[in-house]
Amino acid sequence: MVKTIKTKRLPKDPGPAGWNEIYKDKSSFPAVDTDIEVDWVVIGGGFAGLGAAKRLLQLLGSKERIAVIEARGIAQGPAGRNSGFMLDLPHELNSDTYVGSKEQDLRQIRLNREAITMAESIAHQYGMDKALFSRSGKITASATERGYRSIETYAKHLTALDEPYELLGADELYSLLGTQFYTKGLRTAKTAMIQPAGYIHSAYKGLALEGVQVYECSPVVEMKLNDSVHTLICANGSVRAKNVIMAVNGHIQSFGFFKQSLLHIFTYSSMTRALKNHELKALGGIENWGVLPADPMGSTIRKISDHAGSGHRIVVRNHATLNQSMEASEGNLKDAARLQDRSFARRFPMLKGVDMEYRWGGRLCLTYNSVPAFGEIENRVWSACCQNGLGTVKGMLSGMMAVDKAVLGKTELLDEFLIYQEPKRLPPEPFLSLGANATLKWKEWLSGIEL
Repeated sequence: MVKTIKTKRLPKDPGPAGWNEIYKDKSSFPAVDTDIEVDWVVIGGGFAGLGAAKRLLQLLGSKERIAVIEARGIAQGPAGRNSGFMLDLPHELNSDTYVGSKEQDLRQIRLNREAITMAESIAHQYGMDKALFSRSGKITASATERGYRSIETYAKHLTALDEPYELLGADELYSLLGTQFYTKGLRTAKTAMIQPAGYIHSAYKGLALEGVQVYECSPVVEMKLNDSVHTLICANGSVRAKNVIMAVNGHIQSFGFFKQSLLHIFTYSSMTRALKNHELKALGGIENWGVLPADPMGSTIRKISDHAGSGHRIVVRNHATLNQSMEASEGNLKDAARLQDRSFARRFPMLKGVDMEYRWGGRLCLTYNSVPAFGEIENRVWSACCQNGLGTVKGMLSGMMAVDKAVLGKTELLDEFLIYQEPKRLPPEPFLSLGANATLKWKEWLSGIEL
């Protein structure tokens, strides 16, 4: 019996992925243009796909054939559109202060660190420069009383979790960041900072050298699921595989799975042109840093140093919209641009006249109860989807865990990962979109100058 699944839509993202545009050493892989036969196929060339493919190599070596197929160019989709934080500590986007229950957060920290360890081992094995992956830590910072309270709550929670941190005052923040905007902060040491596009390009180059077949610009438009071998149809070819790992985050819904249970959120970013020497001198501070806002709806800011001609730049990320169509509009991008220009001006008055060179939006997938869309959804088809806003870490982790489930069936780490409820069903439209977007706007307003 053959079950046919036709893809309802293909992924779309507004604007060029700035991280990918500035990365000079891009990889290049063929499209699927013939009929290919493998043992394992991973759909999706982002962090979840990477975690799955690398874990398959670890468990199976060269005994079985592995392929990864990406709908767009490598790092042109969400994998190249995030802010480049690989967070080990609690970061619950549905909360007001990122934190959850103690037991839940301890478990998530253990899982996150397994994923970051995998990412670090990939970086070391494939000889990545520290500009692409570095355990440089991160700062959570604020400029408002509301933000101070969030930092104090976060600090108390970290103390209860027995996690070290350092509180920073205005002078220390100014010395590190070069801006006098922030007046209170909290620094933790184990977060990894990445150039997401550069990391992804380098990782898939490494996988290809190890024998993984990597294909890009090859969206799956149809799946034919059979008792023995599944067939994935692309525009100009097909892939036959015994086993399928779906590592496509919210795009899983385009295949008809997890209906009425996934929230499709777009967040937006702007990246400056390369800063000139006199502008860098006027800014001061250290070369590379990343700041998360104390308020989850505030602005995430990164300063990156020149890497192989990419230039010293600043990235501003804020604004969120619910787009259940999985497409953001030009109006969404323009609204974000206006907010980001204001955020940049507030923080960097010494850089007046510095323009934004790239602006883009990126897709997130969340559930109401912050659980993944995971598991065997058809015979020998496993989902490693819905990362709840933490695509780098939870994506890597989901890909690893899907393979453990498929190959090993049971592991201690997998048992910890599987402690979650089913995704909750969403309210019907138009109430969902109207209510969610109104809530997002209200929370942005509450964040004040943190935005």
